[in-house]
Amino acid sequence: MAVWQLNDELWFPDPHWGEDDGLVAIGGDLSVNRLLLAYNYGFFPWYAFNMESEPHWYCPLDRYVIFPSEIHISHSMRQLLRQQKYKVTVNEDFEGVILGCSKAQGRDEQGGAWLGPNIIEAYTEMHRRGYAASVEVWEGDKLVGGLYGVTLNKAFFGESMFSLVPNASKLALIHLAKAMEKVGGRFIDCQFETPHLSSMGGKHISYDDYIKLLQS
Repeated sequence: MAVWQLNDELWFPDPHWGEDDGLVAIGGDLSVNRLLLAYNYGFFPWYAFNMESEPHWYCPLDRYVIFPSEIHISHSMRQLLRQQKYKVTVNEDFEGVILGCSKAQGRDEQGGAWLGPNIIEAYTEMHRRGYAASVEVWEGDKLVGGLYGVTLNKAFFGESMFSLVPNASKLALIHLAKAMEKVGGRFIDCQFETPHLSSMGGKHISYDDYIKLLQS
């Protein structure tokens, strides 16, 4: 097991030789070209911006994904959808969503906070170039939840989500899955398993199967 030091060249090592927690490399930058290369091979940056000066690149060999056609919608969520209490949009307020994800529940003040200025700037540029998207949940004119991530090869790589009201992020995820299903989207990459994502239909697949789906 090893962790590689990246330089200015655009490359990533074989993730099979990385650490057990998925850490494979450190360094490089957060340019659009490097991020696109990273996601093409299942890598993503994740590091505490107030503790570490260089990006840490992860590529777990055990991947956690949601297939759009298999999104689980509970009885209570179906009731909430029928109520039409909230409006869901796509790409109407990327900046609001990424800032919401960074600050909700005081996340930006926590010791291991990773969604800092450099990440926000990098993914906002990805959005400007059409490689990142957001799903917004509105209560009236107020943004109350949402998610954002990278779109590539008919896959969506989820980066973060937030809720200011109960179930807002679940509404965003359901909307995303249904929209992807209509256009033949392959999967939503959840990066790591959480109880929240497990309840929505997430499942584990191997990195090798993941890459086959992504690059087919």
